[in-house]
Amino acid sequence: MIEIQAMFPMMVTPKLHAIQDYYHSVFGFNTVFYQEGFYLHLVQPSSGVQLGFLHPNHPSQPDFLQSQMEQDGYVITLEVEDARAAYTYAQTQELDISLHYKEEQWGQRHFILQDPAGIKIDVVEHFQI
Repeated sequence: MIEIQAMFPMMVTPKLHAIQDYYHSVFGFNTVFYQEGFYLHLVQPSSGVQLGFLHPNHPSQPDFLQSQMEQDGYVITLEVEDARAAYTYAQTQELDISLHYKEEQWGQRHFILQDPAGIKIDVVEHFQI
């Protein structure tokens, strides 16, 4: 068995600086590593959630990591304590909202944002039904 210490998605996008600013200001992530034109690694200090962003066409990477990722069909889900409050914040900050706040019959309140790279972020709160 392979023991896992952490997990984070790594997305390929040329918009590292815009992504860094977005996740800092919207979700409170901190930058652990950033090298322009190469890689950005973020950690959200209160939850430990990690995200990685790789610049496309970097010579150190294999061919399959050269292309920018396709955003369709890919969603980052971030669980929050109060989705309605998060939605209100998103509206007041005029963030790009792809799906407006809704309550699902299976016990989920959520809305979906789009970050500067076009990646969808499902902001979710679970509740008892």
